[in-house]
Amino acid sequence: MEKNILPIKKAVLIFFVFACGYFISALLRAITATLSPLLTLEFNLTAGDLGLLAGGYFLGFASMQIPLGYLLDRHGPKKVVSSFLLIAIIGTIAFALAQSFSGLLISRILIGVGVSACLMGPLTGYRIWFADEYQQRANAWMLMVLSMGFVFSTLPVQLLLPIIGWRWIFGLIAILIFLIIILTLLFIPAWKTENNNQEKDAGSLSDIWKNKFFRSTIPLGLFNYGGMVAIQTLWAGPWMVRVTGYTPLESATGLFWINTTMLIAFFIFGYILPKITKLGIESMRLMKLGLPISYLSLFVIIILGENAGALHFTLYILTSIVLTLTQPAVALSFPTSLAGKSLTSFNLLIFVGTFIMQWGIGLIIDLSQFLGKGEIQSFQISFSAYLLICIFSYLYFLLNNRNE
Repeated sequence: MEKNILPIKKAVLIFFVFACGYFISALLRAITATLSPLLTLEFNLTAGDLGLLAGGYFLGFASMQIPLGYLLDRHGPKKVVSSFLLIAIIGTIAFALAQSFSGLLISRILIGVGVSACLMGPLTGYRIWFADEYQQRANAWMLMVLSMGFVFSTLPVQLLLPIIGWRWIFGLIAILIFLIIILTLLFIPAWKTENNNQEKDAGSLSDIWKNKFFRSTIPLGLFNYGGMVAIQTLWAGPWMVRVTGYTPLESATGLFWINTTMLIAFFIFGYILPKITKLGIESMRLMKLGLPISYLSLFVIIILGENAGALHFTLYILTSIVLTLTQPAVALSFPTSLAGKSLTSFNLLIFVGTFIMQWGIGLIIDLSQFLGKGEIQSFQISFSAYLLICIFSYLYFLLNNRNE
């Protein structure tokens, strides 16, 4: 599809509407970290159960990424995002009414399906409606919105819990999703499909997965990116409560400041990234230099154990910000006719990886405790396994891009 660059005022309005949807998606993604002490007590959850419940969102999200690519390329963000958000309303209401772990899990999967277009829809639209030099900025600022959703999933939710309870919080979220559907239908442009028949032969899904650069990012997307999201949206909270000894309120406050820092970082990153690119410093170089720093930050958390708190998790998430460069790098390595498929294929990796890492970290914690290890040591063993996987993924990326 040919580009259709929009005037700046129209582009800002479109960004705002999409940002509202992605804000809710992020809020629902990360809210289990804040609710984990309450849900663990009410439903008698193990660490594995908690990881599976949080990962259910990502399982539902990931299951839609491949069909979503086709739907977005054919029907555009307006129809796809608004239709999928109806499923999110159903899932959110079902979660609010759930009376068992299985009910929570099924609802969580439905929520993941429903919000699965809230990032890929906008990024597909930006590929057509925004100039190339502003796509990285838009991507970074969408991640800033992601952090805003994470921020509101922490201390604000914790403060609302004694007032209205977690079930009514989900009821309010369902109402907000309905309002976002209305905004999407009113303000997002219709998708021009006159060139679709001409572009059917421009490339297929197999072309994406055969691409050398895309293949080199597969372990990064699955394990590095997916694991970082797993820690940010779930396991940082239980570590602070069960290892460091924070109260639930202190943990929610810690998560609040972690995500507030990331919000500011993504805003600054989005502003300076185009300037860095103009200086000739490419995304590939930033990733190669930045990722080892994030591994060092994670290693410090593991070594400190019960002395690792919110500050250390903030440093780890902050130094992992270079991972966000992989999405625009993948998108720009393909023609616009494959914008939806390339983005959703990479997003599939991230969310499958997040599901694997959220559940896997919990299972390793449970297994370590079953084998007689203490709680602190069990968390350290689990996070160490994740760190080793990250290092091997990075080495694979380096070997496949050593000449870049």
